[in-house]
Amino acid sequence: MRLLFDENLSRRLSRELADVHPGSAHVEDLLPTGSPDRAVWDAARDGGYVLVTKDEDFHRLSILLGAPPKVVWIRLGNCPTADVAHLLRTHAEEIRRFVEHDDATFLALG
Repeated sequence: MRLLFDENLSRRLSRELADVHPGSAHVEDLLPTGSPDRAVWDAARDGGYVLVTKDEDFHRLSILLGAPPKVVWIRLGNCPTADVAHLLRTHAEEIRRFVEHDDATFLALG
């Protein structure tokens, strides 16, 4: 499954997690910096990505609009990129099951 990392996450994540989440990208690979949340949402949906973010606003969008895209909300606060990478790596199977579950739209990890 391909992840799209929101701009509040490091661009390095797509490279660091390529072995468990191949084809992942950072939002700045697709959109200009500072793009509105709805543009990020649409890019994730149109590109077939699972949106990964620390931004609570995407939780609201997932309730309002439903999936796609599915949203993984990182609830770690201010932390090094290595901590986020470790979380996504160790929960890769949980993320896979979440993506496969038709009714699930939002997954909080932290």
